[in-house]
Amino acid sequence: MALYEHIFLARQDVSQQQVEELTTALTEILASGGGKVTKNEYWGLKGLSYRIRKNRKAHYTLMNIDAPAPAVAEMERQMRINEDILRFMTVRVDELEEGPSAMMQKRDRDDRDGTRPDRGGERGGFAGGERRPRRF
Repeated sequence: MALYEHIFLARQDVSQQQVEELTTALTEILASGGGKVTKNEYWGLKGLSYRIRKNRKAHYTLMNIDAPAPAVAEMERQMRINEDILRFMTVRVDELEEGPSAMMQKRDRDDRDGTRPDRGGERGGFAGGERRPRRF
């Protein structure tokens, strides 16, 4: 069986519970075709770069799939029919990523101490934290 990473975007109007039910239905389609979902991550409601079918936001979900190609093709066919799914993408990979994906990893922002080395050291951008007078 082949390994796939699958991401789909659901409309902003549906609830998180409905997205989870949709994910369960897709998992059942894969199971009936002889495959399985090894990891399922709900990334949340996020803004889109551009509008898709009058939606400015979408529910993002990632699924790691271990299934034969016909099962994945059937899942994609069902997704094309469903009105709640805006976009989806399936990519075949050599191996599935273990642990949380990059979107789920908590970024450690506690390393900031207020200094900006790219702006001259101390808190301000000028020596001693003073500002030069403005010229009009």
